[in-house]
Amino acid sequence: MARKFSELRAKMSPAARAESEREFRRIAEEMPLQKVREARHLTQASLANVMGVSQSEVSKIERRTDVYVSTLGSYVEAMGGRLEVSVIFPDGGIVKINQFEGLGEGETAAAAKTKTR
Repeated sequence: MARKFSELRAKMSPAARAESEREFRRIAEEMPLQKVREARHLTQASLANVMGVSQSEVSKIERRTDVYVSTLGSYVEAMGGRLEVSVIFPDGGIVKINQFEGLGEGETAAAAKTKTR
């Protein structure tokens, strides 16, 4: 018999509910590029159109494990976002790296396309 999640959650201890919430937030905050694009209800073709590249180039970007910061920034901006690069230290310190700001500005689609290869 199927049960509603709300019923199961109501039976959980407060500690278990808190852990469930932490895990949910962790999963929601960490996604590969393809899942971010899909969550924004965008296709590779529509994103490629905004970026000025081919759909296959978007596919390549999504499959890569090593991408230029400028290419990643262009991809994120095409979805309406802004890329930020931060360093998180073990002691809890967080530093936003600002040397990449404006990196993609003025860059041609052809230059971005070349960098994805």
